Amino acid sequence: MKTNPLGELAINAGEIKNAALVIRAFDHPLRQEILAFIHGNNRVFVTDMHIKFGIEQSVVSDHLALLRAAKLVLTERKGRFIYYSVNYSELDRLSYLIENF
Repeated sequence: MKTNPLGELAINAGEIKNAALVIRAFDHPLRQEILAFIHGNNRVFVTDMHIKFGIEQSVVSDHLALLRAAKLVLTERKGRFIYYSVNYSELDRLSYLIENF
């Protein structure tokens, strides 16, 4: 934890809000399964997940939007398809922050 020159705890509200967003995005069983599925396949697109989990594409897209906002997945557009991959550097950062909290 950071402190200011007076030894008081320095709290950055923006960082706390960002951390809460990431934790909320990760703290959902289906989103954890989606991340594990993407990890196991290196990169996938929405139809892959729609078929795998047997849920509507719009539901998958909603979950992916939260994962994207939390920077837990990366995107790569190829034509009309958007491929998703795990953002390992962000997961490493999240793990480090949690361990050192």
